[in-house]
Amino acid sequence: MRLAALFSGGKDSTYSILLAERMGHRVEVLLTFLPKAVDSYLFHYPNLHITPLQAEAMARKQVLIPVEGRSEEETLDRGLEEVAGRVEGVLAGALASSYQRDRMAKAAQRHGLELVAPLWGFEPESLLRRILAEGFEVMVVAVAAAGLGEEWLGRILDGKAVDELSILREKYGLHPAGEGGEMETLVLDCPIFRKRLKLGRVEKVWKQHYGYIVVHEASLEPKTS
Repeated sequence: MRLAALFSGGKDSTYSILLAERMGHRVEVLLTFLPKAVDSYLFHYPNLHITPLQAEAMARKQVLIPVEGRSEEETLDRGLEEVAGRVEGVLAGALASSYQRDRMAKAAQRHGLELVAPLWGFEPESLLRRILAEGFEVMVVAVAAAGLGEEWLGRILDGKAVDELSILREKYGLHPAGEGGEMETLVLDCPIFRKRLKLGRVEKVWKQHYGYIVVHEASLEPKTS
């Protein structure tokens, strides 16, 4: 099935593309929404201006849809209208949020499309370890949860980080994969990237209980291996 992937540049949407194509689907286009606020319930926020570089790294077409001036549901409909004639389904990285999955499924149905969510129901810690084992290089670019302080901003996820997230899950009840907005990520490299994302100047923004990284400079570079 030809798919349009809802793409944020983070680990879940990127890994979903890899899994969907292993399932035999073909991802024709990346659909990226551009909210103006950090508190968007439906759409990922930090550093979406970097996603065209990731799309180039994957050699994929991309459609960018501004959210400003309309509801998130109206924006989702507008995005699906853009791709409905080119694809039969919509690919989402939803893992455990019924709110996200249900709204996306209903929107897809309105446009005669099928929702594909290959990550749905994954145990979050196992998912993180699987993503790392696949060779993903993932940076934390936003945090908003008890136990996730400023020191997490810019951290590259590894086994030790997953162990710490597991402990924080027990202590504070956060979702280790960040499904509830506790953590946002940026994929720097993975098996479906032809080139690696290299970050230049970045800025940390911390506001008492949450924070994020703003990437001011980024480019693509050849992979070393």
